Amino acid sequence: MTRPAVFTIPAHRAFADALAGGLIAMFGGEPLGLARAAILVPNNRAARAINDAFVRRAEGGLLLPRLVAIGDPELDERLGGLLDPIGSDDSDPIPPAIDPLERQMILARLTGEARAAAGDPIDGGEAIRLAGELGRTLDQLLIEQVPPARLRELIDLPDLSEHWQRSLDMLDAILTRWPAERAARGRIDLAERRNLLLDRVRRSWRETPPPGPVIAAGISSTTPAVAKLLGVVARLPRGMVVLPGVDIEPKRRNEWDALGPHKADEEGARPPRPIESHPQFALKRLLDQMGVGRDEVESWRWASGRDARSVRATAIANAMAPAIFTDKWHSLPPEERRLTGVRAIELANPSEEAQVIALALREAIETPGRTAALVTPDRVLARRVTAHLARWGITADDSAGSPLSLTPAGTLLLAIAEAAAEGFAPVPLLALLKHPLVRRGDARGPWLDGARKLDIALRGPRPPGGLDGVTRFLADGDRYTARVRAPAQSWWDEVRPLLEPLEAAFTRPSLAALLPALREAVTILSDDAGWSGPDGRAAADLIAELEATAPLGPAEFQPASLGPTLRLMMDGIAIRPPQGGHPRLSIWGLLEARLQHADLMVLGGLNEGVWPALPSPDPWLAPRIRAELGLGGLDARIGLSAHDFAMALGAPEVIITRARRDARAPTIASRFWLRLEAMTGGMTREHRLPNWAAAIDRPAGERVRFDRPAPAPPVADRPTVIAVTKLDRLQADPFAFYADAMMQLRPLDAVDADPTPAWRGTAVHNVFETWMKVDGCDPDRLIPRAETMLRDMAAHPVMQALWEPRLIEALRWVAERMRAAAAEGRRPIAAEVDGRIEVAGITLKGKVDRIDRLADGTLAIVDYKTGKPPSAAQVKAGFSMQLGLLGLIAEEGGFKDVTGRPLVFEYWSLAKDRDAFGQIRSPVGGRSEILPDDFTTHAAGILTQAVKRWLTGDEPFTAKIAPEYSPYADYDQLMRFDEWYGRGDGEPGA
Repeated sequence: MTRPAVFTIPAHRAFADALAGGLIAMFGGEPLGLARAAILVPNNRAARAINDAFVRRAEGGLLLPRLVAIGDPELDERLGGLLDPIGSDDSDPIPPAIDPLERQMILARLTGEARAAAGDPIDGGEAIRLAGELGRTLDQLLIEQVPPARLRELIDLPDLSEHWQRSLDMLDAILTRWPAERAARGRIDLAERRNLLLDRVRRSWRETPPPGPVIAAGISSTTPAVAKLLGVVARLPRGMVVLPGVDIEPKRRNEWDALGPHKADEEGARPPRPIESHPQFALKRLLDQMGVGRDEVESWRWASGRDARSVRATAIANAMAPAIFTDKWHSLPPEERRLTGVRAIELANPSEEAQVIALALREAIETPGRTAALVTPDRVLARRVTAHLARWGITADDSAGSPLSLTPAGTLLLAIAEAAAEGFAPVPLLALLKHPLVRRGDARGPWLDGARKLDIALRGPRPPGGLDGVTRFLADGDRYTARVRAPAQSWWDEVRPLLEPLEAAFTRPSLAALLPALREAVTILSDDAGWSGPDGRAAADLIAELEATAPLGPAEFQPASLGPTLRLMMDGIAIRPPQGGHPRLSIWGLLEARLQHADLMVLGGLNEGVWPALPSPDPWLAPRIRAELGLGGLDARIGLSAHDFAMALGAPEVIITRARRDARAPTIASRFWLRLEAMTGGMTREHRLPNWAAAIDRPAGERVRFDRPAPAPPVADRPTVIAVTKLDRLQADPFAFYADAMMQLRPLDAVDADPTPAWRGTAVHNVFETWMKVDGCDPDRLIPRAETMLRDMAAHPVMQALWEPRLIEALRWVAERMRAAAAEGRRPIAAEVDGRIEVAGITLKGKVDRIDRLADGTLAIVDYKTGKPPSAAQVKAGFSMQLGLLGLIAEEGGFKDVTGRPLVFEYWSLAKDRDAFGQIRSPVGGRSEILPDDFTTHAAGILTQAVKRWLTGDEPFTAKIAPEYSPYADYDQLMRFDEWYGRGDGEPGA
């Protein structure tokens, strides 16, 4: 029997360059020697890498071999697209493959119908998601040549949980109907077509070997069709198979044999589980399926020109040994566990990690001719590094690209879908209107001006839903909000017609109706900008395919599912940047890095869950069922990731990095990182690059220290009017008063904010004002009035559901108190009345919530509080003088048609007090040590003293004089509070 020609290129050599060098040495002696050869590679990316390796060695010109992609271990690339003409048989043509999106839509319909029949209906969006997972499961069955009919044999498998039993029944029902759907269209599954195509090529080449050399290079897929083809190629007269990083060291034979898969013993006992997470497992399984023994594999003798020392491959193999063999680490000779040329950097967070990686890459390419690459499965880290490199004008060639969902065209589609699905709520609406592709060009400036006006108008709690709700919200409002909303209303009247067709379409639960409206909205809002560029063209193709296949999918599709469904689809579409990045700098994903090395390889994101990634659970097949069917376990992907790591670790110079914490929580170091640490006794740490990264943003020279701000404008420019509610701010935080009254700076509410205490207070005051002015303070009308007004208010439904019942309960208490007060001869005479007087050389103004006339003719000043009233300690310290100042205005006749002397001062708090809502507190008497007769005089004295210091005097407006009485942080950033507070040398007199 012919000895198979199987070779391996060890990890310390760059696979593509070593392969190209060897093939040129073997076949490049004659002009057409290489041109007659065909090289089978795992995917198109590998073909590009090998093609580039040939070009690097093509001195004086070279006719390249034919590069044919047949697939990859991830099974997400099309196998054998270039093999169609080879060995074709017109008498028995292979049917064309069904389009992947068409198949997903049909499977989604079948899934939805199966779930509905089982009494567990799902939405169309969820059906499409499950159909994607089902398609991958079906592909695995077909690729591993497991007939789907075998599922019926497992339906009665004992000890299977009820959940997996139902899932298996449903899967069998769907796959029973699927062949008829496929046959009706004259199509077969893409995976089945690949198998048939590869099998036809295998039989053709076995019977009639090709005249030229055939080399299968870098293929580690363990699928039966590929393995059988490689077995034939290895035995062709001019064929060979070149595998990446097979461990053929005789001393590690026991480790190789321990990987499995193992056969059952004679007694039928269950064999040990295979070690699928080992980097050599997939290669061992491939060789077994090819019928090739480990001893028949030879080492490729040609170098790559950028090799590490051969001892590196030995150290890598030892580090990745199966767990049961790791006890050998303590007895290994130093040279077999030393990783010379490998440095480790552990950073605090991903931001620091990206900065350090960017520095390492930049330093590498400073040397002429030196190449560098970042290898990471973490796309967020890759984008961070790309941004850091851009600071220095370096454009990195990120060959893995970005998902369509993160590109401008993709985010525009998502913004439109989310805005319409959420009833044009403020946040998604503004995100859509401000999207960079909307109204690009000369119209962009005026458009943004209008969008910013709308942004200001929509600040605060959410308005009612829909376009009508936004329109009513802008048209309604009191005299204060009207000043903000009026400028936005005219612009909104022009924008609304553009969105009305979209709103109408999103009332129909049909994907076929939603997609045309989405397409038209993109065109209306962005003209051609939404469909231009690589991302725009990909988005246009996706929408066109979805529109064509939507009628085949679920009959019912909720509009709220469109955004998540689009994101799911777009996440699987990679948009790669056009060529033109730095020629010696690359950013590779794991697929791109499998067959190539750079002079410096930075392996980033070495955390568990990132590299290796967590295995994705199969929602259709339980692990036990997968084992019964002979499918690979979920740990197989970890083994492939481990092989990628081992091959990348073989570069001449390697830096591996990890962050101790991500955006959510502390991280766990990757199992690969921990293995290297344990075997070496501690990897060589790199300190120079982290120090440089820390120095980049460190200011040069002495740091500038900022003292507590204390602006002192001229007395003539100082305010001459003060509101009763602003006295506390003037006394406790004069700078905040200065920013508010003189600089006219006002804090903005968040968009779609939860109702703040101020909003709740305004709502309550509006209820009481209307109740008094319209209903004449009739206690029986308070609750109906409140329910009517609250129903019409703009507030989040959850907020209304949680807060309204508490408020109604408190208002019942108010009604009871009003009945009791009326019985005592106390009656309201004014509500929500503005007043002002001249005092201490300035104007004092205020708005009183309610003034009552007591039976003896004196007045009671009442202020409503939705929270707790001020404490006696605050009043005693000279703060919370609001009621006293309002009493002073009343006493001086500052409120129209109100005369008399105020002697009762009350806070009516609607907050919960022990087990009931509502309480009355007075700031006078008791611990405050202020008599009611003296309160207005006392308040006038406090006011006069403050006015003389800061309004008619020249004392500076110093920040945070009494922090305990200035709890609001509206102006803390403006005053750079954190830079001086608590630092003695930043305070006056220090």
